[in-house]
Amino acid sequence: MILGMELWFILLLLGTGFVAGIINTLAGGGSNLTLPALMVMGMPADVANATNRVAVFLQGVAGSTGFHRNDRLPRHDIKAIVIPTLIGSVFGALLASYAPPGLLKYMLLGAMLTMTVVMLIKPSVVAPPPDSVPFLVRERPSAFPVLLLAGFYGGFVQAGVGFILIAAFAGSLRYDLVRANALKMFTTLFFTAIALAIFIYNDQVLWVPGLTLSIGTVLGAYGAVKFAIKAKPSTLKWFLFVMTLTGCIAAIFSDL
Repeated sequence: MILGMELWFILLLLGTGFVAGIINTLAGGGSNLTLPALMVMGMPADVANATNRVAVFLQGVAGSTGFHRNDRLPRHDIKAIVIPTLIGSVFGALLASYAPPGLLKYMLLGAMLTMTVVMLIKPSVVAPPPDSVPFLVRERPSAFPVLLLAGFYGGFVQAGVGFILIAAFAGSLRYDLVRANALKMFTTLFFTAIALAIFIYNDQVLWVPGLTLSIGTVLGAYGAVKFAIKAKPSTLKWFLFVMTLTGCIAAIFSDL
């Protein structure tokens, strides 16, 4: 036993956290790995959902810092982007404290299936060319409800919220995938803080496994940022496609 956890639990959390940190930084859906890992330890779904936010928050700090240092985090429209996700996250996190996470399973599955089909038929919709000029939120009003939905879903269950955010940033606002991922990490950091505060208030967070998981996700996020900066846009696009397809399969068989 180490800090109240068996060694294999620690290794499980570090390993799944590392992989999830990479997946969440470059695409989304890493919580489809970390939530089951936490529940394997015997946590109820609501406690696992809350504890997972510790890792998501710290991974957001690591990823956002890495993209910012490499000048890949757009900040000119950040207020208009963050506000709707924060509003949505408050309602999502409050609902998550009193309702089973499985309520939004099919919404997640539908969003990921739609993205998979779009990427196959017209990949430029989700992965615009690097020289594309992004829109402001006020220039694309359709982006506001997508950001609101992303915040609500992220506050509720988190798993797969990256796909919804990428749809907003790359698909609607036309950021390239590197900057879309940077905005995704930064936005996730804010609405996860709101959700985490609500879960802490309701005493649903187990800190030792949450911080152990965080070590893996932070290391994965740092490595993924370095890869994203150097990778070709086509490589990131195919990684996103594979992770989206994998996320669909995980959502089908998940109890979340």
